[in-house]
Amino acid sequence: MQHWHFSETAYPYLPDPDSYGSIRVTLPNGVIDPERAAGLWDRYIREWQVADECGLNVMVNEHHSTATCMNSVAPVVAGVLARVTSRARILLLGNPVANRKDPVRIAEEMALVDLLSHGRLDVGFVRGVPYEVSATNTKPIRMTERMWEAIELVTRAWSTHDGPFNWEGEFFHHRQVNIWPRPYQEPTPPVWVTAVSPTSAARIADHGYRLGTFLTGYEGTRAVYQVYRDRCAEQGLPTPGDDRFGYAALVYTGRTDEEGLDGARKLLWYLHSNKVATEFLYPPGYIPYQLRAAGLRAHSAVHDPALLRDQGGPAKKDLASMSLDELIEQGIVFAGSASTVAGQIERFYDHVGGFGHLLLMGQAGHMEHDETVRGLRRFAEDVVPRLDRVTAPVTV
Repeated sequence: MQHWHFSETAYPYLPDPDSYGSIRVTLPNGVIDPERAAGLWDRYIREWQVADECGLNVMVNEHHSTATCMNSVAPVVAGVLARVTSRARILLLGNPVANRKDPVRIAEEMALVDLLSHGRLDVGFVRGVPYEVSATNTKPIRMTERMWEAIELVTRAWSTHDGPFNWEGEFFHHRQVNIWPRPYQEPTPPVWVTAVSPTSAARIADHGYRLGTFLTGYEGTRAVYQVYRDRCAEQGLPTPGDDRFGYAALVYTGRTDEEGLDGARKLLWYLHSNKVATEFLYPPGYIPYQLRAAGLRAHSAVHDPALLRDQGGPAKKDLASMSLDELIEQGIVFAGSASTVAGQIERFYDHVGGFGHLLLMGQAGHMEHDETVRGLRRFAEDVVPRLDRVTAPVTV
Protein backbone atom coordinates (compact mmCIF):
# COMPACT_ATOMS: atom_id res chain seq x y z
CA MET A 1 0.00 0.00 0.00
CA GLN A 2 1.17 3.51 -0.85
CA HIS A 3 0.56 6.29 1.67
CA TRP A 4 0.12 9.95 0.73
CA HIS A 5 0.21 12.97 3.06
CA PHE A 6 -2.59 15.36 2.13
CA SER A 7 -3.42 18.79 3.51
CA GLU A 8 -6.24 21.08 2.39
CA THR A 9 -3.94 24.03 3.22
CA ALA A 10 -6.71 25.88 5.02
CA TYR A 11 -6.75 29.43 6.34
CA PRO A 12 -8.48 28.72 9.66
CA TYR A 13 -8.31 32.16 11.31
CA LEU A 14 -11.84 33.24 10.51
CA PRO A 15 -14.45 35.48 12.12
CA ASP A 16 -17.45 34.09 13.98
CA PRO A 17 -19.34 31.81 11.53
CA ASP A 18 -22.56 33.64 12.42
CA SER A 19 -21.06 36.73 10.79
CA TYR A 20 -20.93 35.21 7.30
CA GLY A 21 -23.31 33.12 5.23
CA SER A 22 -20.87 30.85 3.42
CA ILE A 23 -17.20 29.94 3.74
CA ARG A 24 -17.20 29.32 -0.01
CA VAL A 25 -17.63 31.77 -2.88
CA THR A 26 -18.74 34.84 -0.88
CA LEU A 27 -16.47 35.06 2.20
CA PRO A 28 -14.46 38.26 1.53
CA ASN A 29 -10.72 37.76 1.16
CA GLY A 30 -10.31 40.82 3.34
CA VAL A 31 -10.35 38.45 6.34
CA ILE A 32 -6.94 37.12 5.25
CA ASP A 33 -3.80 38.43 6.92
CA PRO A 34 -1.25 37.99 4.07
CA GLU A 35 1.68 37.61 6.47
CA ARG A 36 -0.14 34.89 8.38
CA ALA A 37 -1.12 33.16 5.13
CA ALA A 38 2.50 33.19 3.95
CA GLY A 39 3.57 31.63 7.24
CA LEU A 40 0.98 28.89 6.82
CA TRP A 41 2.33 28.11 3.37
CA ASP A 42 5.85 27.85 4.80
CA ARG A 43 4.69 25.22 7.30
CA TYR A 44 2.50 23.30 4.85
CA ILE A 45 5.40 22.93 2.44
CA ARG A 46 7.67 21.88 5.30
CA GLU A 47 5.13 19.21 6.32
CA TRP A 48 5.19 17.75 2.81
CA GLN A 49 8.98 17.68 3.09
CA VAL A 50 8.70 15.80 6.39
CA ALA A 51 6.42 13.27 4.69
CA ASP A 52 9.05 12.82 1.97
CA GLU A 53 11.77 12.33 4.61
CA CYS A 54 9.58 9.70 6.32
CA GLY A 55 9.09 7.67 3.14
CA LEU A 56 5.52 8.84 2.50
CA ASN A 57 4.24 10.26 -0.76
CA VAL A 58 2.60 13.68 -1.05
CA MET A 59 -0.72 14.86 -2.43
CA VAL A 60 -2.14 18.27 -3.30
CA ASN A 61 -5.56 19.42 -4.45
CA GLU A 62 -7.15 22.60 -5.74
CA HIS A 63 -10.15 24.70 -4.73
CA HIS A 64 -11.31 28.23 -5.42
CA SER A 65 -12.79 31.11 -3.43
CA THR A 66 -12.72 29.32 -0.08
CA ALA A 67 -10.85 29.50 3.22
CA THR A 68 -10.93 25.71 3.45
CA CYS A 69 -8.17 25.46 0.82
CA MET A 70 -5.68 28.19 -0.11
CA ASN A 71 -4.32 26.12 -2.98
CA SER A 72 -6.14 27.69 -5.90
CA VAL A 73 -3.34 26.91 -8.40
CA ALA A 74 -2.25 23.36 -7.62
CA PRO A 75 0.25 23.04 -10.52
CA VAL A 76 2.33 25.82 -8.93
CA VAL A 77 2.48 23.99 -5.59
CA ALA A 78 3.18 20.68 -7.34
CA GLY A 79 6.09 22.37 -9.12
CA VAL A 80 7.45 23.59 -5.80
CA LEU A 81 7.17 20.09 -4.32
CA ALA A 82 8.95 18.67 -7.36
CA ARG A 83 12.05 20.61 -6.30
CA VAL A 84 11.90 20.48 -2.48
CA THR A 85 11.20 16.73 -2.20
CA SER A 86 13.46 13.98 -3.48
CA ARG A 87 11.76 10.58 -3.16
CA ALA A 88 8.01 11.04 -2.79
CA ARG A 89 5.63 10.65 -5.65
CA ILE A 90 3.51 13.77 -6.09
CA LEU A 91 -0.21 13.27 -6.65
CA LEU A 92 -2.25 16.20 -7.88
CA LEU A 93 -5.86 15.19 -7.24
CA GLY A 94 -6.93 16.90 -9.04
CA ASN A 95 -7.18 19.15 -12.02
CA PRO A 96 -10.78 20.42 -12.25
CA VAL A 97 -10.79 20.03 -16.02
CA ALA A 98 -14.51 20.71 -16.43
CA ASN A 99 -13.90 24.18 -14.97
CA ARG A 100 -10.83 24.97 -17.08
CA LYS A 101 -11.16 26.55 -20.50
CA ASP A 102 -8.06 24.99 -22.07
CA PRO A 103 -7.11 21.33 -21.48
CA VAL A 104 -3.95 21.72 -23.56
CA ARG A 105 -2.64 24.19 -21.00
CA ILE A 106 -3.25 21.54 -18.32
CA ALA A 107 -1.29 19.03 -20.41
CA GLU A 108 1.59 21.49 -20.60
CA GLU A 109 1.52 22.25 -16.87
CA MET A 110 1.55 18.60 -15.90
CA ALA A 111 4.29 17.73 -18.39
CA LEU A 112 6.52 20.42 -16.93
CA VAL A 113 5.92 19.29 -13.32
CA ASP A 114 6.67 15.72 -14.37
CA LEU A 115 10.01 16.85 -15.79
CA LEU A 116 10.83 18.98 -12.75
CA SER A 117 10.22 15.94 -10.53
CA HIS A 118 12.11 13.54 -12.83
CA GLY A 119 9.00 11.42 -13.35
CA ARG A 120 7.45 11.43 -9.87
CA LEU A 121 4.07 12.91 -10.83
CA ASP A 122 0.66 11.23 -10.67
CA VAL A 123 -2.02 13.31 -12.42
CA GLY A 124 -5.59 13.32 -11.16
CA PHE A 125 -8.69 14.71 -12.81
CA VAL A 126 -11.90 15.83 -11.12
CA ARG A 127 -15.17 17.25 -12.34
CA GLY A 128 -15.10 19.98 -9.69
CA VAL A 129 -17.28 20.52 -6.65
CA PRO A 130 -20.63 22.28 -7.09
CA TYR A 131 -19.64 25.35 -5.06
CA GLU A 132 -17.05 26.29 -7.66
CA VAL A 133 -19.44 26.61 -10.57
CA SER A 134 -20.05 30.14 -9.31
CA ALA A 135 -16.44 30.73 -8.29
CA THR A 136 -15.07 29.81 -11.73
CA ASN A 137 -18.01 31.15 -13.80
CA THR A 138 -18.59 27.82 -15.54
CA LYS A 139 -21.65 25.89 -16.61
CA PRO A 140 -22.98 23.13 -14.36
CA ILE A 141 -24.63 21.37 -17.30
CA ARG A 142 -22.83 18.37 -18.85
CA MET A 143 -19.72 18.83 -16.73
CA THR A 144 -19.03 15.10 -16.76
CA GLU A 145 -18.97 15.02 -20.57
CA ARG A 146 -16.63 18.02 -20.65
CA MET A 147 -14.36 16.33 -18.12
CA TRP A 148 -14.00 13.14 -20.14
CA GLU A 149 -13.35 14.99 -23.42
CA ALA A 150 -10.71 17.07 -21.64
CA ILE A 151 -9.02 13.96 -20.21
CA GLU A 152 -8.91 12.38 -23.66
CA LEU A 153 -7.37 15.52 -25.14
CA VAL A 154 -4.78 15.84 -22.35
CA THR A 155 -3.64 12.21 -22.52
CA ARG A 156 -3.41 12.34 -26.31
CA ALA A 157 -1.33 15.52 -26.09
CA TRP A 158 1.05 13.73 -23.70
CA SER A 159 1.46 10.64 -25.84
CA THR A 160 1.66 12.15 -29.37
CA HIS A 161 5.24 12.78 -30.45
CA ASP A 162 5.11 13.03 -34.27
CA GLY A 163 3.98 16.62 -34.66
CA PRO A 164 0.76 18.59 -34.30
CA PHE A 165 -2.68 17.02 -34.36
CA ASN A 166 -6.03 18.70 -34.81
CA TRP A 167 -8.79 18.42 -32.19
CA GLU A 168 -12.39 19.23 -33.07
CA GLY A 169 -14.47 17.94 -30.17
CA GLU A 170 -17.85 18.84 -28.82
CA PHE A 171 -16.47 21.18 -26.15
CA PHE A 172 -12.87 21.94 -27.14
CA HIS A 173 -11.27 23.00 -30.41
CA HIS A 174 -7.53 23.16 -31.15
CA ARG A 175 -5.96 23.54 -34.59
CA GLN A 176 -2.45 22.38 -33.67
CA VAL A 177 -1.71 20.43 -30.50
CA ASN A 178 2.01 19.77 -30.00
CA ILE A 179 3.04 20.36 -26.40
CA TRP A 180 6.58 21.29 -25.46
CA PRO A 181 8.03 19.86 -23.32
CA ARG A 182 6.52 16.40 -23.17
CA PRO A 183 6.23 14.40 -19.91
CA TYR A 184 9.16 12.55 -18.40
CA GLN A 185 7.12 9.34 -17.94
CA GLU A 186 6.19 7.21 -20.96
CA PRO A 187 3.62 7.04 -22.39
CA THR A 188 1.97 9.25 -19.74
CA PRO A 189 2.13 9.88 -16.00
CA PRO A 190 -0.25 7.64 -14.00
CA VAL A 191 -3.81 8.95 -14.30
CA TRP A 192 -6.39 9.14 -11.49
CA VAL A 193 -10.07 10.09 -11.67
CA THR A 194 -12.25 10.63 -8.62
CA ALA A 195 -15.64 9.04 -7.92
CA VAL A 196 -17.81 9.27 -4.82
CA SER A 197 -20.76 7.34 -6.23
CA PRO A 198 -20.98 3.98 -8.03
CA THR A 199 -22.40 5.58 -11.19
CA SER A 200 -19.03 7.21 -11.92
CA ALA A 201 -16.84 4.14 -11.50
CA ALA A 202 -17.55 2.14 -14.69
CA ARG A 203 -16.07 4.66 -17.09
CA ILE A 204 -12.92 4.95 -15.00
CA ALA A 205 -12.58 1.18 -15.19
CA ASP A 206 -12.97 1.27 -18.99
CA HIS A 207 -9.75 3.29 -19.18
CA GLY A 208 -7.91 1.39 -16.45
CA TYR A 209 -7.30 4.61 -14.54
CA ARG A 210 -6.80 4.75 -10.80
CA LEU A 211 -9.94 5.55 -8.88
CA GLY A 212 -9.84 7.84 -5.85
CA THR A 213 -12.74 8.27 -3.48
CA PHE A 214 -13.09 10.56 -0.46
CA LEU A 215 -14.73 10.04 2.93
CA THR A 216 -17.20 7.51 1.52
CA GLY A 217 -16.87 5.09 4.44
CA TYR A 218 -17.18 1.32 4.56
CA GLU A 219 -20.30 0.80 2.47
CA GLY A 220 -19.94 3.68 0.03
CA THR A 221 -16.36 2.77 -0.80
CA ARG A 222 -17.10 -0.92 -1.26
CA ALA A 223 -19.97 -0.06 -3.63
CA VAL A 224 -17.79 2.22 -5.77
CA TYR A 225 -14.92 -0.27 -5.94
CA GLN A 226 -17.28 -3.14 -6.75
CA VAL A 227 -18.70 -1.35 -9.79
CA TYR A 228 -15.14 -0.87 -11.08
CA ARG A 229 -14.34 -4.55 -10.52
CA ASP A 230 -17.62 -5.70 -12.07
CA ARG A 231 -17.05 -3.50 -15.11
CA CYS A 232 -13.62 -5.03 -15.68
CA ALA A 233 -15.14 -8.52 -15.49
CA GLU A 234 -17.99 -7.60 -17.88
CA GLN A 235 -15.61 -6.13 -20.45
CA GLY A 236 -13.06 -8.94 -20.22
CA LEU A 237 -10.45 -6.55 -18.83
CA PRO A 238 -7.69 -7.72 -16.47
CA THR A 239 -8.76 -8.08 -12.86
CA PRO A 240 -7.83 -4.77 -11.24
CA GLY A 241 -5.18 -4.91 -8.55
CA ASP A 242 -5.21 -2.94 -5.32
CA ASP A 243 -3.12 -0.25 -7.01
CA ARG A 244 -6.21 0.85 -9.00
CA PHE A 245 -7.99 2.05 -5.84
CA GLY A 246 -7.34 4.94 -3.46
CA TYR A 247 -9.22 6.12 -0.38
CA ALA A 248 -8.96 9.41 1.51
CA ALA A 249 -9.71 9.61 5.23
CA LEU A 250 -8.95 11.81 8.21
CA VAL A 251 -6.04 10.09 10.00
CA TYR A 252 -4.17 10.85 13.20
CA THR A 253 -1.80 8.50 15.00
CA GLY A 254 -0.87 9.19 18.60
CA ARG A 255 1.44 7.61 21.13
CA THR A 256 -1.71 6.41 22.91
CA ASP A 257 -5.33 6.04 21.87
CA GLU A 258 -6.18 9.15 23.85
CA GLU A 259 -3.53 11.21 22.09
CA GLY A 260 -4.66 9.92 18.70
CA LEU A 261 -8.29 10.79 19.40
CA ASP A 262 -7.32 14.26 20.61
CA GLY A 263 -5.54 14.84 17.31
CA ALA A 264 -8.51 13.55 15.34
CA ARG A 265 -10.84 15.99 17.09
CA LYS A 266 -8.74 18.85 15.70
CA LEU A 267 -8.98 17.37 12.19
CA LEU A 268 -12.78 17.60 12.42
CA TRP A 269 -12.44 21.33 11.74
CA TYR A 270 -12.45 20.26 8.10
CA LEU A 271 -15.98 18.88 8.46
CA HIS A 272 -17.38 21.42 10.89
CA SER A 273 -16.15 24.59 9.18
CA ASN A 274 -17.66 23.89 5.76
CA LYS A 275 -20.56 26.31 6.03
CA VAL A 276 -22.04 26.63 2.54
CA ALA A 277 -25.03 28.68 1.43
CA THR A 278 -27.78 26.51 -0.05
CA GLU A 279 -27.64 28.25 -3.44
CA PHE A 280 -24.09 26.96 -3.98
CA LEU A 281 -24.78 23.32 -3.02
CA TYR A 282 -26.78 22.06 -5.98
CA PRO A 283 -26.58 24.39 -9.00
CA PRO A 284 -29.22 23.45 -11.60
CA GLY A 285 -27.82 20.92 -14.05
CA TYR A 286 -24.90 19.79 -11.89
CA ILE A 287 -26.71 16.54 -11.06
CA PRO A 288 -29.99 15.05 -12.37
CA TYR A 289 -32.97 17.05 -11.15
CA GLN A 290 -34.37 14.14 -9.10
CA LEU A 291 -31.11 13.88 -7.16
CA ARG A 292 -30.93 17.66 -6.81
CA ALA A 293 -34.42 17.78 -5.31
CA ALA A 294 -33.61 14.95 -2.92
CA GLY A 295 -30.37 16.63 -1.90
CA LEU A 296 -32.06 19.95 -1.21
CA ARG A 297 -34.75 18.22 0.86
CA ALA A 298 -32.12 16.36 2.87
CA HIS A 299 -30.09 19.53 3.41
CA SER A 300 -33.17 21.40 4.60
CA ALA A 301 -34.19 18.53 6.87
CA VAL A 302 -30.84 18.44 8.61
CA HIS A 303 -31.05 22.15 9.38
CA ASP A 304 -34.79 22.48 10.09
CA PRO A 305 -36.25 20.49 13.01
CA ALA A 306 -39.81 21.31 11.94
CA LEU A 307 -39.18 19.75 8.56
CA LEU A 308 -37.74 16.69 10.27
CA ARG A 309 -41.05 16.21 12.05
CA ASP A 310 -43.01 16.78 8.84
CA GLN A 311 -40.98 14.06 7.11
CA GLY A 312 -41.78 11.59 9.86
CA GLY A 313 -38.41 11.22 11.55
CA PRO A 314 -34.74 12.09 11.53
CA ALA A 315 -32.89 12.46 8.28
CA LYS A 316 -29.64 10.67 7.59
CA LYS A 317 -26.82 12.42 9.40
CA ASP A 318 -24.29 14.34 7.41
CA LEU A 319 -20.62 14.03 8.31
CA ALA A 320 -20.53 17.33 10.18
CA SER A 321 -23.21 16.17 12.59
CA MET A 322 -21.58 12.83 13.43
CA SER A 323 -19.58 12.27 16.60
CA LEU A 324 -15.95 11.18 16.40
CA ASP A 325 -16.95 7.67 17.48
CA GLU A 326 -19.52 7.53 14.67
CA LEU A 327 -17.00 8.76 12.12
CA ILE A 328 -14.52 6.08 13.18
CA GLU A 329 -17.25 3.46 13.05
CA GLN A 330 -18.15 4.56 9.52
CA GLY A 331 -14.52 4.48 8.30
CA ILE A 332 -14.34 8.24 7.74
CA VAL A 333 -11.69 8.70 10.45
CA PHE A 334 -8.83 6.41 11.49
CA ALA A 335 -7.46 7.51 14.85
CA GLY A 336 -5.79 6.22 18.00
CA SER A 337 -2.47 4.58 18.79
CA ALA A 338 -0.42 2.97 16.03
CA SER A 339 -1.85 -0.49 16.68
CA THR A 340 -5.39 0.89 16.79
CA VAL A 341 -5.01 2.85 13.56
CA ALA A 342 -3.42 -0.12 11.79
CA GLY A 343 -6.31 -2.33 12.94
CA GLN A 344 -8.90 0.17 11.71
CA ILE A 345 -7.28 0.42 8.29
CA GLU A 346 -6.88 -3.36 8.06
CA ARG A 347 -10.61 -3.85 8.75
CA PHE A 348 -11.46 -1.25 6.14
CA TYR A 349 -9.11 -2.89 3.64
CA ASP A 350 -10.76 -6.28 4.13
CA HIS A 351 -14.29 -4.87 3.95
CA VAL A 352 -13.84 -3.01 0.65
CA GLY A 353 -11.97 -5.84 -1.05
CA GLY A 354 -8.56 -4.20 -0.87
CA PHE A 355 -7.10 -0.88 -1.96
CA GLY A 356 -3.58 0.23 -2.70
CA HIS A 357 -3.46 3.94 -1.84
CA LEU A 358 -4.34 5.62 1.45
CA LEU A 359 -4.65 9.40 1.21
CA LEU A 360 -4.01 10.65 4.74
CA MET A 361 -5.57 13.94 5.68
CA GLY A 362 -3.46 14.43 8.80
CA GLN A 363 -3.60 18.20 9.08
CA ALA A 364 -6.60 20.50 9.24
CA GLY A 365 -7.74 23.73 10.81
CA HIS A 366 -5.91 24.79 13.95
CA MET A 367 -3.71 21.69 14.30
CA GLU A 368 -0.22 23.06 14.90
CA HIS A 369 2.88 22.15 12.93
CA ASP A 370 4.48 20.08 15.69
CA GLU A 371 1.28 18.06 16.17
CA THR A 372 1.04 17.42 12.45
CA VAL A 373 4.66 16.27 12.24
CA ARG A 374 4.30 13.96 15.25
CA GLY A 375 1.25 12.31 13.67
CA LEU A 376 3.04 11.91 10.33
CA ARG A 377 6.19 10.43 11.82
CA ARG A 378 4.32 8.05 14.09
CA PHE A 379 2.21 6.81 11.17
CA ALA A 380 5.28 6.30 8.98
CA GLU A 381 7.36 4.61 11.67
CA ASP A 382 4.74 2.54 13.50
CA VAL A 383 1.65 2.07 11.29
CA VAL A 384 3.17 1.51 7.85
CA PRO A 385 5.21 -1.59 8.88
CA ARG A 386 2.06 -3.16 10.38
CA LEU A 387 0.07 -2.46 7.21
CA ASP A 388 2.84 -3.81 4.99
CA ARG A 389 2.42 -7.20 6.60
CA VAL A 390 -1.25 -7.19 5.59
CA THR A 391 -1.25 -5.49 2.20
CA ALA A 392 2.09 -6.54 0.66
CA PRO A 393 1.70 -8.83 -2.39
CA VAL A 394 2.24 -12.50 -1.66
CA THR A 395 5.28 -13.89 -3.49
CA VAL A 396 6.09 -17.55 -4.08
